[in-house]
Amino acid sequence: MLRQKLKNYHIILASGSPRRQQFLRDLDIDFEIRLKDVEEVYPENLQENEITEFLSKLKSDAFEGELTPNDILITSDTIVWFEKKALGKPRNYDNAFQMLKSLSGKTHMVITSVSFRFQNKIDTITETTQVTFNTLTEDAIRYYLDHYKPFDKAGSYGIQEWIGFIGVSKIEGSYANVMGLPVDKVYQYLSALS
Repeated sequence: MLRQKLKNYHIILASGSPRRQQFLRDLDIDFEIRLKDVEEVYPENLQENEITEFLSKLKSDAFEGELTPNDILITSDTIVWFEKKALGKPRNYDNAFQMLKSLSGKTHMVITSVSFRFQNKIDTITETTQVTFNTLTEDAIRYYLDHYKPFDKAGSYGIQEWIGFIGVSKIEGSYANVMGLPVDKVYQYLSALS
């Protein structure tokens, strides 16, 4: 359905995330993956969605001047926002352990921003989901880290993995957003293009 609507566009996904790539495949659209190294640094005064919007646009800026009139570049960024700070990807095993221990028994926000860059404009959409964890034992956290190695994931976990099945007690908002892309909003945005 969307493939036909987008037949005059060339979709470029600038993400190495296997989950984001699979989401676009599941939307049944043709796209190219094009990656650039971008240092994900943001001003310290930014809060919550200001961070993801800044980083999503920053990733998009790396392609400025390279797009043709029928290109749509998609970039995105996801953070876990917890106790007034952003949890990105863990630096190492110990950092991942501490992140999960801090999230145990509490509620946090998962925020994702998605930017759509055209040759002459950029639009950004943002989704926020509340996730509440059960109390996690240290053994459960270690088991998860040892077996699933979630070191490429914001907040050190993937909700679609073992930890999500046993650890998440409540979710308010988009499940796909917690996996890294608010697919329904991406679909709505692309469907509205003429």
